[in-house]
Amino acid sequence: MEFWLVIGFVTFIIAFMGIKIVPQQEAWVIETLGKFDSVLNPGINFLIPFIQRVAYKHSLKEGVVDIPQQSAITKDNVTLDIDGIIYMRIIDPKAASYGVSDAYYALAQLAQTNMRSEIGKISLDNTFEERENLNLNIVKSINEAASAWGIQCMRYEIKDINPPATVLKAMELQVAAERQKRAAILESEGRRESQINISEADKREVVLQSEAAMLDKINRAKGDAEAIIAVANATAEGIRKIAESIQSDGGTDAVSLKIAEQYIGAFKELAKESNTILLPTSANDIGSVSTIVAQAVSIFDNMRKNGPSSKDSGSSKKKTSIPDIG
Repeated sequence: MEFWLVIGFVTFIIAFMGIKIVPQQEAWVIETLGKFDSVLNPGINFLIPFIQRVAYKHSLKEGVVDIPQQSAITKDNVTLDIDGIIYMRIIDPKAASYGVSDAYYALAQLAQTNMRSEIGKISLDNTFEERENLNLNIVKSINEAASAWGIQCMRYEIKDINPPATVLKAMELQVAAERQKRAAILESEGRRESQINISEADKREVVLQSEAAMLDKINRAKGDAEAIIAVANATAEGIRKIAESIQSDGGTDAVSLKIAEQYIGAFKELAKESNTILLPTSANDIGSVSTIVAQAVSIFDNMRKNGPSSKDSGSSKKKTSIPDIG
């Protein structure tokens, strides 16, 4: 009885050894008597104990390989300290098992070699600008060699680029000089724009002042012209009304009276302003007001007769002496 129990227990152990459960996103490489047999898929699998065995276990997830810091020389002979990181995954478990002894170590060494090679093709200034192109070129170079190992490099990223201290100082001075240059350019452009704006403002002010002066002169000229026209119209209207008054009944007598008053007034003003006095030819009639009035009326009558209707209006003026009073 105990013998059968031992046989059953041994059989159970052997059967249990032949059952293999492969997790998701893993690949197990099976060897039969030391020779590659197959790759187990995720799930339950059965092996022949003592004949088949699991030789390698690979994760099919995307892995990360840290690339240690290393020195690289640029095209212009500047030494840089660069490190990076690789994202990779196994696409062929068989090649990854038998193509290279240590896939991760081989991949790290290959990345370092290609990094130094790519850095040597560009100058220091382009190293920072061409960072993305560097990553793409390194990925391409790694995949060309790693395809035989069943590994695919998904992407490569440069983490740090550290130039020497002297180069860093020179770069800082260059950046500071460039910023000062841009500041000086901006300041000069600001002054230029300010001067242009001031000149434009002065020009605009002069134009506006000239336009205002022109409008002022035009307005003044129009005002003077209108004033002259208004005065002329008023004078003409006054003359017309005087003419109408003269032609009306009693108009002649009124004019005669007005002329006599102005005649007497003229003699008064002449006596005030000058020591010379014009006297009539007859000295006996100096104080006779009626005689002066009669003389003024006589002058008015002569003007009426020889005035506008006279044909000799365009001839030269004749000298008229004051007639004798009496």
